[in-house]
Amino acid sequence: MPGENLTRSEAVARAAVVATERYHVDLDLRGDDTFSSVTTIEFAATGSDTFVDFIGTVNSIELNGEPVDVSAYSDSRIHLTGLAEHNTLVVDATGLFMNTGEGMHKFVDPVDGETYLYTQFEVADARRVFAVFEQPDLKAEFTFHVTAPSHWQVFSNSPTPEPVVLDEASSRWEFTPSERISSYLTAIIAGPYRGGTSELTSADGRTIPLGVYCRASLAEHLDADEVMDITKAGFAFFEKEYGHPYPFRKYDQIFVPEFNAGAMENAGAVTITETYVFRSRATGAIIERRAITILHELAHMWFGDLVTMRWWNDLWLNESFAEFMSHLALDEATRWDQAWQTFLASEKSWAMNADQLRSTHPIVTGVTDLEEVWANFDGITYGKGASVLKQLSAYVGRDAFMAGLSAYFDKHSWQNTELSDLLVEFENASGRDLTEWSKLWLEESGLTLARPEIEIVDGKIASFTVRQELGNASSLRPHRMGIGLYDMVDGTLSLRLSIDEDIAGDTTTIDRLVGEAAPDLLLLNDGDLAYTKIRLDERSLDTSIGHIGSFDDPLARTLVLEAAWDMCRDAELSATAYTELALRAIETENHPTVLRVLLLNLAQAATIYSAPEHRDALIEHVADALFEIADRAEGGSELQFQVALEAARRARSAAQLDRISAWLEGSDLPDGFVLDTDGRWAVVQALAANGRIDTAAIDAELASDDTATGREAAWRARTSIPTPEAKDAAFATLIAGGLPNMQQRSALLGFRAGDPGVLAPFFPRYLDALSTVWKEQTYEMAQQLTTLMFTPSIIGLGTDVEAGLEAWLDAHPSEALALRRILVEHTDDTRRALAAQAADA
Repeated sequence: MPGENLTRSEAVARAAVVATERYHVDLDLRGDDTFSSVTTIEFAATGSDTFVDFIGTVNSIELNGEPVDVSAYSDSRIHLTGLAEHNTLVVDATGLFMNTGEGMHKFVDPVDGETYLYTQFEVADARRVFAVFEQPDLKAEFTFHVTAPSHWQVFSNSPTPEPVVLDEASSRWEFTPSERISSYLTAIIAGPYRGGTSELTSADGRTIPLGVYCRASLAEHLDADEVMDITKAGFAFFEKEYGHPYPFRKYDQIFVPEFNAGAMENAGAVTITETYVFRSRATGAIIERRAITILHELAHMWFGDLVTMRWWNDLWLNESFAEFMSHLALDEATRWDQAWQTFLASEKSWAMNADQLRSTHPIVTGVTDLEEVWANFDGITYGKGASVLKQLSAYVGRDAFMAGLSAYFDKHSWQNTELSDLLVEFENASGRDLTEWSKLWLEESGLTLARPEIEIVDGKIASFTVRQELGNASSLRPHRMGIGLYDMVDGTLSLRLSIDEDIAGDTTTIDRLVGEAAPDLLLLNDGDLAYTKIRLDERSLDTSIGHIGSFDDPLARTLVLEAAWDMCRDAELSATAYTELALRAIETENHPTVLRVLLLNLAQAATIYSAPEHRDALIEHVADALFEIADRAEGGSELQFQVALEAARRARSAAQLDRISAWLEGSDLPDGFVLDTDGRWAVVQALAANGRIDTAAIDAELASDDTATGREAAWRARTSIPTPEAKDAAFATLIAGGLPNMQQRSALLGFRAGDPGVLAPFFPRYLDALSTVWKEQTYEMAQQLTTLMFTPSIIGLGTDVEAGLEAWLDAHPSEALALRRILVEHTDDTRRALAAQAADA
């Protein structure tokens, strides 16, 4: 509805009229489908009229002691007139419990029947719970009083009080006022959560209570001690680097069910996906990701919560800083000492892929309304921004960078800012003018490519040039770039020489390398400081393919692997050649996140980028190779664990499927590999996608694991069954909506699996349904369906996917921006796949 899509101009106009002071929110959470919400807002006004946001049912409105007709509420807004200089607004309303991960999410645990609630308000869903001026620059103090069952725990931004007993079953938690924060950072988490507590002493001498919690049926799996250790390390690191003490009075972290994202930085009450509570063996990659997430949200307590963007065009300031600082803290303050290798393989790769799409945008972009905000939670806002901040830290110097941040926090605590407020502090601390830097890196979109041109005469470098290609960027950017020369020495690829050079314009001649012996491998961007695509010359590519396991520098190896993957995506290296390189690399990879990314890229190369005429053979070959690697790997190792599960997911031939069927019975497993509960579901899903088991077998598996995770896994298995009847039933259920968010996600992942020939007829039906989906479902559920119901496995197999997508875009110019953007990205991905398939042929 138009009222839900707040525009920037409306926000600016409202902020010119309204100055918020404090909220008092009284919530009664004892209902089944709805809850009571009574909000009192105290605010000053310099004009006569404004509006307040709410999504739900309004029962009564009172302004300055006088009743206001409820007809003032329409289109998700309460329209107010006759404002005084100081105002008190009381809104008695009824809110709806959600199962979409938005607003007040309600979850009933199938294990014990207990109810768990949590709020998720970013971007603008506080209005689903209480009446509010829903924009980040109208900060206020928030006081919550919550009535709930007595056996629950209730958390909010302020320290949890002792509850007041109301009767045998119910109590009320009367929280003290919060610090002055934005509405999207408020939170209520309620239910019989269980966990552990600790405390630390902040830089200013205060005792900060810490808590780590999850739902009761998962409490035995909660590794609270490790979470606390990471948190304490992060506190010490950030307080030192920021030069500013922790701004809030306590710090709770609650692992919550059915969470759409990784976590949310609610001030002092962080919510985190409970997929980070590991009931089965977890990969090293996800364990490291949990640590990064913990540090990311903690970094937000300063950058985002203490000082907050004025409007959502500076969303990147929140997310990019948290992303950069979390990896910096991970690298320097925890046991994970290869954080920048992780960053390169995951966040930076994500950013560079997003930056090559037609939907790319500058890091700093003009966001005109909330629709644009939702569309911009992407790899550019997170990964590219963090990459650029890493460069900025090197450009102005680490000390000046942190000094600028400290001055920024001191000057703007509890306020809202814009980009210029931050840049001026970096300029003051470093003495550098950042105008041109900001223009090139923050205000222009796209990605350049650096390609080496090397001439070798008599075994020596006769000339060397770095050629920079524009790609889809607006201009050629300057880079401070490392250039490394690597030689094979006694079976190891070792660095002989690394130099740093300024790369600018379309060609840069590097005279310092003339006369050097020709290396076996020459690596641009050695050290990974520059944000640009790189290429390998022919000699270096041959060395990489033949000796990818021989690097003694893991970061250099990851750079080479990323360059090779980008060449495959750009149809400069065939999918078949890439799979051979990736399989060799997997055999010796010891970095869990790089291994995870390699396996994902390998699957995409084999199943999407390969030529259709030999795809089946390639997929079978890849699966055979993965089984062999798992059999050869050290029993119980990270390598064996990840590869064995991926082999099961890729199984296609009768023999491969027979083998993983035997795994369910405990036989023919790789030595030392244990198939636990979540591993069993991976095998069941693979068998279902290949038509080897039916719904009865899936139901039997669910009977032994009737948990939230088990139900999600069962949905994925059922919708994976590759028959027209199973897919039709799945399609109808998904389009109709109504599944909880994580069950819908699992069902979508299953729907897109299996025989492409069965999936192809659903592509036009998917396109036909999208407009209705976006009208009838919430943003989160609609974008999830639009993204995941697209089936890339059908590209190049007879269905003209590109034409179908383009025709839909032409016919629907006025659909929601986020919907159109997703389909534009599907179109770009389709074109890329077709080009890669042609190269592989």
